Amino acid sequence: MSEKFELVQRVDFIKKSCEGKKVLHLGCTNFPYTKDSIENKMLLHFELEKVARELYGFDFDQEGLDILTQANGKNLFRADLQKLEEVPLEETFDVIIAGEMIEHLSNPGLFLQGIKRFMHRETNLVITTINAYCALRFLIYGLRGKGGKNEPVHPDHVAYYSYKTLGLNIERADLAVKEFYFYDIGVEHRPFNRGIYNLFNDICVKIAPQMSDGIIAVCGLK
Repeated sequence: MSEKFELVQRVDFIKKSCEGKKVLHLGCTNFPYTKDSIENKMLLHFELEKVARELYGFDFDQEGLDILTQANGKNLFRADLQKLEEVPLEETFDVIIAGEMIEHLSNPGLFLQGIKRFMHRETNLVITTINAYCALRFLIYGLRGKGGKNEPVHPDHVAYYSYKTLGLNIERADLAVKEFYFYDIGVEHRPFNRGIYNLFNDICVKIAPQMSDGIIAVCGLK
């Protein structure tokens, strides 16, 4: 495994990973923000369509899939990521993007076991998720107070991951981590943050990249 814990931009990293590849994009609709993302030309799935040689998408939200289909999306499948054996598709992929979705799953082990049916020996499974040790999130949580109830977390998240905990989940699924990275606040999000928050983040990640916004594990079959 690469021990270069570099700080990268998540979207740029994903797009570069998919260039010229046969790609499977998990959670492709970004529902319920699908329509807004398409209108603002910010939907990652369509950005990947520009660089991938061939692109497929899985999502469980039928409404989001319908919106994508109406916008000329192709190779789309409704899929429960914890029941991937039920997906009527017999394909393998060069790259599988699991972006910001593992923290939504009640049983990540079922997902990691199930995704292997879509992998060949050279497949890169790219998992991105928020960082359990994000300094900015700690700051915001501390300032909000209210006895710990006002936590800065997505209402559908059920877990936080770190280098160790994500790696252990991957290892238990008999997969191997090839490379590991930290990702910074996205340039698209910075204009919506308070300036002092961006400055605090930048100082922290300059000192220690492991306090960044999120983490990336590039995995493969053993």
